[in-house]
Amino acid sequence: MKSTSPDRSIPHPLVLPPVTKETIQRAREGVAYARNADANEAIAEALLSAEVLAEGGSQEKITAEVRSLVLRTIIHTFFQIKVEFPEGILQTPALIAANHLNHIDPFLLLSELPANPYYHILGDARTLYNNWWKRLFLRLAKGVIPLERIWKEEIAVISGAKAGREDLAQLADDIQQYVPQGNSIETLRRLDRIVQGIFACGDGIILFPEGKLASAEGNLQLPLKRGAAIYALRSGVPIVPVALIGTKDLYLRKELTLRFGEALIFPQSHRPKPKEIQAVLDELQAALVALLPKDYHEPEEPKLLRHFLNRMFW
Repeated sequence: MKSTSPDRSIPHPLVLPPVTKETIQRAREGVAYARNADANEAIAEALLSAEVLAEGGSQEKITAEVRSLVLRTIIHTFFQIKVEFPEGILQTPALIAANHLNHIDPFLLLSELPANPYYHILGDARTLYNNWWKRLFLRLAKGVIPLERIWKEEIAVISGAKAGREDLAQLADDIQQYVPQGNSIETLRRLDRIVQGIFACGDGIILFPEGKLASAEGNLQLPLKRGAAIYALRSGVPIVPVALIGTKDLYLRKELTLRFGEALIFPQSHRPKPKEIQAVLDELQAALVALLPKDYHEPEEPKLLRHFLNRMFW
């Protein structure tokens, strides 16, 4: 996963996090994940498996029923789960678009979605494969399309080093050497082929259009990424908006809510124009905002196993 170029032009998001101890630590974790041989092997294997499936091949995996049962058993042991408006869940291929608060989110969705269609996670490669139990489970379960991309904390460190922070220079060099940026035309086309192939074979996709974790409950990170709109328009599948509530801060027996919205259906467009893409994003944004709580308050109750559960899925 090393870059062959000594320096890369990093596209800065509109807002970067301040370069705090937490930001630097997260960037260091990211580099460590990017250099982890087991994680790199699992990511490459998952991409190849998804590509084979999208091209009409088959893959050995545990059934969706078993996958759901395992995840439900684990998650329901630690948390109270509430599903609102489950009638919004479709029995046909769909793109599940949810807000993103915590790394438990994709596993929570998989635990509550029906077995048919089989849903694949389109998500950040390093956070999906950053520890041994995730790699073991996802290798058995399959159903992952890993996105290899640079994190906002890493971009902040690179920016700080370029601004003269000598203490960040080595970390910035490591980020540029080991962390894949993931926005090349070849990479994006490969992902599109995989997604379209998965929809064509009757499966569904879960993705998080914010592209990063939100800073607080009920707070949608804008603007939404274009991928959700492009994939839905090119395939003609509906988008099902889902609000995840309560997952930002985890602790024992906390109530976590999945609130499903009505499916958003758009005319298929093999080569969607920018105006079409923006119209879909606007409608998706409005649907997610309507589903999210307006005045969320954390419950005032004992927060047992808080550190353990928040780190468990990190």
